[in-house]
Amino acid sequence: MSHAATFLGETTTRLERIAALAEGGGLDPAIALLADSIAAGGIVHVFGTGHSEAFAMEVAGRAGGLIPTNKIALRDLVLRGGEDRSLLGSSLLERDPQIAEKLWALVPAQPKDVIVIASNSGVNGSIVGFALQAKEHGYPVIAVTSLEHTAAVEPKHPSGKRLSEIADVVIDNLAPYGDSTMEVAGNGCGAVSSLTAAFIAQLLTIGTIEKLAEGGEPPVYISANVPGGHERNQKLEDVYGDRLIRGS
Repeated sequence: MSHAATFLGETTTRLERIAALAEGGGLDPAIALLADSIAAGGIVHVFGTGHSEAFAMEVAGRAGGLIPTNKIALRDLVLRGGEDRSLLGSSLLERDPQIAEKLWALVPAQPKDVIVIASNSGVNGSIVGFALQAKEHGYPVIAVTSLEHTAAVEPKHPSGKRLSEIADVVIDNLAPYGDSTMEVAGNGCGAVSSLTAAFIAQLLTIGTIEKLAEGGEPPVYISANVPGGHERNQKLEDVYGDRLIRGS
């Protein structure tokens, strides 16, 4: 079997399991939190570090996605928080539990908002710290993580907690320990967490749009690259004013 066929199998079997989970209502608790928040005028704030930032990009600020969404990133500490850009030079930043409070202070969270956090390992200091900040301030947390990986590693936050132990709703991205689904020339490769997380992000978005449509017109982006798209999107964004973060 070719490498392409092997990786296709590793990917599609996981996507099929996630689709079956959705069909069986397994994503409904998360969708209900998201839809209820948006229907009440709330905003969905999505945080991920490293490759998990791709999950946040799938949810926030893209065509076919929900307008009341914000992508939270570590670089916000520099772009909006006044920290020196040298802060971003460390590969250990996402493991630093001390920055969570500073990052949380930049989130324009208001009552009825929801926090979504994606992390494959679910143990790094910034991720766990951010989740704890959200809970401390009274916000529901949805987590997308690898339950296999997180159970196999030690938490890096002083609390000793994992993201999966803090969140109100936990969605397993089905990535294996180490995120490698195959081995080539003695090297683990074929990382799958970004693919499964993107699929989960889209299923959550689709489910939320469907639920919101029961009560009216959902606030959904269309492509800014179609005639009138930018103007239409801008009009809907204006409803939320400066509560939306764009450009980071």
